[in-house]
Amino acid sequence: MPDPTNDSPGTTAVDLARVVWTDEDTPRSDVWRSESGWPAPTSVVTGDESMTAETALRLASERTAIMWTGDFHNAKQLLAAMGKRLGPSARPRNDDITAAFARSRNEALRRSTFLGMLLVPISADGTIPLRRSPNVRLATAHAWGTSAEASVVSLRELLGIIGAEEWRARGVDVPALGAKIHPHYGVFSPVRGEYLDLVATAPLPAGADTAFDIGTGTGVLSALLAHRGIRSIVATDQDPRALACATENLDRLGFAGAVTVERTDLFPDGRADIVVCNPPWIPATPKVATDYAVYDEGGRMLAGFLSGLADHLAPGGEGWLVISDIAERLGLRSRGELLDAIDDAGLVVIARMDTRPTHSRATDTRDPLHAARAAEVTSLWRLGAAS
Repeated sequence: MPDPTNDSPGTTAVDLARVVWTDEDTPRSDVWRSESGWPAPTSVVTGDESMTAETALRLASERTAIMWTGDFHNAKQLLAAMGKRLGPSARPRNDDITAAFARSRNEALRRSTFLGMLLVPISADGTIPLRRSPNVRLATAHAWGTSAEASVVSLRELLGIIGAEEWRARGVDVPALGAKIHPHYGVFSPVRGEYLDLVATAPLPAGADTAFDIGTGTGVLSALLAHRGIRSIVATDQDPRALACATENLDRLGFAGAVTVERTDLFPDGRADIVVCNPPWIPATPKVATDYAVYDEGGRMLAGFLSGLADHLAPGGEGWLVISDIAERLGLRSRGELLDAIDDAGLVVIARMDTRPTHSRATDTRDPLHAARAAEVTSLWRLGAAS
């Protein structure tokens, strides 16, 4: 989720939080960048190759950030060493899966807090003024927009930005499209192909010609529906990054004429033959920036989709809810609660298509949530308005 203090892409930073430190007896004050919304550190020391991982972690535990002045690759090595030494906290015995999930979220927050204290500077021209630094101008411009000011970012977050730019350039194969989707920074990447296959193979309602894609993200579900012959689609999202990403992907794939991308919360005006939604699957509070694609605090998006669906279905139309049962496996929502929400919204279940995950974490027995991930089922619920 973008930090509300950050400038939007294409604008100049104004009145942003700043990091203040001393570099060789020279006071510095540069713009602070944090997608996770961390406050600017107030205690900052400089660090280079003479600093050990143990020292860096001790400083981080004292809420003192480290402004790196040495070689960029050595900064990455220090970050990796910090991560190895940080390790997980002791695992309680007889820990049930819900408690294990809560602990895993706290561990993620703990790691982000500590590892986020290793900082790197970004010059006003978008370069990193460190030895052996990669060219990050395009990556940071895509993530933050252009800026006339120097800035500071945690190395861990910068590496995420660099990785996201690589995904954007390389793209994600979508076999059902016979093409690639190119995710932008901050937009959920469709790397779990099993739910895409469900949308690609679910039977279309008779005569279906219109569709809404709620929370479109990269635009991949709109692309799949257009590929299947749906001629008029409205794809919605609230995030400007998602809207730009979807627009670019749909144009690249040749579907711009079939899909209108619209900024709105959930539903556009009118009704459609198919209304598809793939909301975040876990009803829990996001704790770090990467959580927002998979964590739906209080189940807000799911509840909003279900409660408004009947009013946006054309006669004989279907709502396609794409969701995993991982929340049920983790004890965060029961199947009965989901069915009650469907019933309370004036909907009926027409059918359900199920598939099993194919991602590597489903077979990783070292994962404390392995039991839930291994049993996980992803479903496409075909919903209709109750008569």
